[in-house]
Amino acid sequence: MSEIFTAEFWGQYGTLLLEGFRDTAIMVGISAVLAYLIGLPLGVLLILTGEHGIRPNRTVNRVLGWVVNIGRSLPFIILMIALKDFTRLLVGTYIGVTGAIVPLVISAAPFIARMVETSLSEVDAGVIEAAQSMGASTFQIVWKVYLPEAMPSLVLGGSISIITILAYTAIAGTIGAGGLGDLGVRYGFYRNVSSMMLVTVLLLIVIVQVIQTIFNRVSTGIDKRLR
Repeated sequence: MSEIFTAEFWGQYGTLLLEGFRDTAIMVGISAVLAYLIGLPLGVLLILTGEHGIRPNRTVNRVLGWVVNIGRSLPFIILMIALKDFTRLLVGTYIGVTGAIVPLVISAAPFIARMVETSLSEVDAGVIEAAQSMGASTFQIVWKVYLPEAMPSLVLGGSISIITILAYTAIAGTIGAGGLGDLGVRYGFYRNVSSMMLVTVLLLIVIVQVIQTIFNRVSTGIDKRLR
């Protein structure tokens, strides 16, 4: 362990760790944005078309729920391998940072949809009924009632989603996606450089702690119930 505090270690592996951190940040950032572009509308549709939603539709709700449940049921590494041809068709490769983003998005979007659905279901039904009684449209209720009222919960859900995507990037590293996971596997496992494995694990822990702390503070700051 003491090896990680030496100049020799950082001289040999410092650049690799910076590149791994950069690749992980790119994968997490792009995948989270794209997954939310898919998962957020899905979550809204699930709550709107549910039995107690403002636009109940059993067929649509069941189909969406079925799709989301299937997406959440597939282990990420299996999904990544199963989608390699689709990924190559879409972005030209199924390895590296670019190749990891497609399965990351497809895997994370259903998870995010359920997180969003859960957050929106916590909104007081009385607030929704009041908006309906004033003639608000479905879009207005979603945009001005559901999302603002559920924002603290959505922010906390965002931290869970991003940390989940971060964990997926580490798994993706096992089949050449790059990032810190790839460094941990290549150097920590195949080359038996235990100090490299330790540093990558510590970096991932620090990243998780920073993400969770930031999102917790943002959620607390915008929560009207705490004012």
